[in-house]
Amino acid sequence: MSIYRNAVWFLKGMQEYTRSGYEAAAKHFNPSDLEVNLGGRSFMITGANSGIGKATAQEIDRSSNVHVHILDMSNMKQVWEFAQNFAQKNTLHVLINNAGCMINQRELTEEGLEKNFATNTLGTYILTTALIPLLKQATDPRVVTVSSGGMLTQKLNIDDLQFEKGTFDGTMAYAQNKRQQVILTERWAAQHKEVHFSSMHPGWADTPAVQTSMPSFHAKMQSRLRTEAMGADTVVWLAVSEAASKQKSGQFFQDRTAVSTHLPLAASRSSPQDEEKLVNILEEFAQKFKP
Repeated sequence: MSIYRNAVWFLKGMQEYTRSGYEAAAKHFNPSDLEVNLGGRSFMITGANSGIGKATAQEIDRSSNVHVHILDMSNMKQVWEFAQNFAQKNTLHVLINNAGCMINQRELTEEGLEKNFATNTLGTYILTTALIPLLKQATDPRVVTVSSGGMLTQKLNIDDLQFEKGTFDGTMAYAQNKRQQVILTERWAAQHKEVHFSSMHPGWADTPAVQTSMPSFHAKMQSRLRTEAMGADTVVWLAVSEAASKQKSGQFFQDRTAVSTHLPLAASRSSPQDEEKLVNILEEFAQKFKP
């Protein structure tokens, strides 16, 4: 089944995730969607120092009121401390979970967690859940999580979240993390009606992370890859547009359109019990590292 998923996903990607795929989709965009007055709204973007996060920040930042916070998203105690301190002193309208990594060798953090899982899943979980009470105090609060279409190749593997069994595959670990983010987005949307949640796929973009983590893919596909701004477009649209706020909360988006979180006939759906178990495991970890 994984061979089928990978093959169908790659063919889909060649048609939709490339630069030409974006250009075809963009013909149907409404330019006025991004003509929004952002005065008085506060945005938090993780991983805004490069790639899609930086492109998102540059598009959203229409003034000089920018604050940089140094935070290691793979360090759970740091994430907790940052979120708690931030919530005491600030307002927040939009959280954009963009920071992520694809580490191709199994490495552990100083807290004993597999680094991809720590950064992409648990760090995102802790930051989001810690800031939801603050978001609920704002007008039109939103959470946008930058996932990946690569998650379409994976069914949630609840029994090995940190890839402790078998041969480690960084690409598979990353795709599993991105599937987990989509599941979390759906569950948060169901639980917190006051906040609009969404996840998205930026397409195949030419970013420093892709160059570093997937050098062979980058070398072969470089001429077809999207620009960072193209990859960031749907992030920005979900974060600021009125059109996005009218969409059902909890959906997965690609090029400003809600799309399926599963490939046809791919047998990648997980049971409600496994999804509940995922949340319970993450909450147990979160409490373990809470200051």
